[in-house]
Amino acid sequence: MKDDDLIKATKAEMRDAHDFDPRDPLFGLSRADMSGPKLSRRATLRLLAAAGGLTMAQVLPGLRPTAAMADGHGGGELRCAWAGVAEIVTLDPARINQVLQFQIASNVMSGLMHINNELVAEGDLAENWDISEDGLIYTVKLREGVTFHNGDAFNADDVLYTFERSSDPEKSIHSRVIANVASLEKLNDFEVQFTLAKPQASFLTKALERASGRAMTIVSRGAIEEMGLSQYGLTPVGTGPFRITEHQLGGSVVMEKFANYFDPERPKLDRVTIIPVDGTEPLAAALEAGDIDYIGGNPVPSELLDRFKANADLTVDIKPGPGFQSIWINPWHEAMRVEDFNKPLEELKAENGFKVRLALAKALDRDLFVQQAMFGNGIPAYGSINAAMGFYYDESLADTSEQAFDPEGAQQLLADAGYPGGEGFPTLKLQTTPNTRRAGLVVANIYKQVLGINVEVDPQEFSVGIEQFNKMDFDLRLGGSGGDYDPDDGLVDWMQTSSKFNGPDRDKDQYSFGFWSEAESDALVDEQAATADPEARRDLVMRANRITSDKVCCGFLFHPVDALVHSNRVTVPSESRIPGLHDFDRVTLS
Repeated sequence: MKDDDLIKATKAEMRDAHDFDPRDPLFGLSRADMSGPKLSRRATLRLLAAAGGLTMAQVLPGLRPTAAMADGHGGGELRCAWAGVAEIVTLDPARINQVLQFQIASNVMSGLMHINNELVAEGDLAENWDISEDGLIYTVKLREGVTFHNGDAFNADDVLYTFERSSDPEKSIHSRVIANVASLEKLNDFEVQFTLAKPQASFLTKALERASGRAMTIVSRGAIEEMGLSQYGLTPVGTGPFRITEHQLGGSVVMEKFANYFDPERPKLDRVTIIPVDGTEPLAAALEAGDIDYIGGNPVPSELLDRFKANADLTVDIKPGPGFQSIWINPWHEAMRVEDFNKPLEELKAENGFKVRLALAKALDRDLFVQQAMFGNGIPAYGSINAAMGFYYDESLADTSEQAFDPEGAQQLLADAGYPGGEGFPTLKLQTTPNTRRAGLVVANIYKQVLGINVEVDPQEFSVGIEQFNKMDFDLRLGGSGGDYDPDDGLVDWMQTSSKFNGPDRDKDQYSFGFWSEAESDALVDEQAATADPEARRDLVMRANRITSDKVCCGFLFHPVDALVHSNRVTVPSESRIPGLHDFDRVTLS
């Protein structure tokens, strides 16, 4: 299809997807459209539009398979560097709290559903499904003849066990993902029925999806009971295309082809070795020397992208990235102390601790940061909702947020807090990873130039830094989120008092909340998660997003891009190119 024809067809699909009654987005879709073994493309685009997450970029097809595919062949070992991390702490879906972990686990574990490159929901362990007319009951037919890597047979009991485990907040940090499920019933050994409390257009593609959803990534009860939780976190047993044969903390993760995978055509590779690589130059050196073929894990450092593009032996594929990065400001630090965000903004502005927080946010020259630190590969951020989320993205925040770049205003706030020109202000430590040290230096320089304060960059290995962040043991931290395809990812996971990343391991007697707590935004986030009308949901999302921005939950910095870098001997077909994920089951070597 020619480019002009492709764009016309895409626009037609966009018009059809948005042609619905907001009071009943499912009206006009047949049960055949909504049922398995695969949602129709029309139904998927309608559901994305109804959820507010459909953009032109998402409708356009992904990369076409190139001529190099003809040279690809089965077998061989793919050697991967997992960037910006010294060890893979856990691969247990219930405990995974980092994108770089579920990128691996998605190749080992199966879910009931998985999404393909066109964002169409396909059955994974679900062979087929049917949805009731009111959208509340999902009857799922499971694949038969599927086995776990340890030889145990998969059946409905494993779905129930996973659901019970994931529903318990003491066992799973993802329990809220399936909170809308009122009940799950086993109809027979290969059929289960979910009953929802209220209709949820994203149920198949979020709650049941094997990677980003995580809550219903199917685990093996027998393996957990036999191995124990610690070992299961290192070498989880699933039904996916690869099985883990080796993994020790601080060492490589070795995945080998699972010969009894339910699709005999996959995986193509015999073996995938994942090597944690912390640091920018070690990563570049390993790829350029041919010691590795492929980079996954944390984003590839922006300073390397032009260098990799200039290398004729490498492929660099850049797409919009679903996520946000921020400067997190500890509200329990004496100079930035805010013990209660539940006050009108003008009252907060009278407090010295909040004046400092707002000064730190206003001083961030995001355009300069993106150019100097990211080499232009990023979008200035003022909230946690990224542009990939369609009409939920609020472009006006760049101009209207209290965090909008205002050097004079930032200087005045710091002076009003008792630190004119930065005089007497304590030196702060900015925690980064080794890979983001350079970006941290750019932030430190901006603060020095605008506010006259000293910020020391403190690179910490990723897992160490996360542990300190979760305990609220930091001054400032550069970090954020990835794989955010729905407002729940940016709001529920981060911007509520009870969010799973909001100081979960802090001393709760000493700190009543983590980095943020605000009752009005808590309520708005809860309400938007249960609102079906896309226009009404967008209003709630934007209101919550504005509160977190204006009251400085953090200093929002930028939205990243998703850069896939690999050797030319690696062929990644279009089906496997999903931003934020690394699906290896169709990858080949030439």
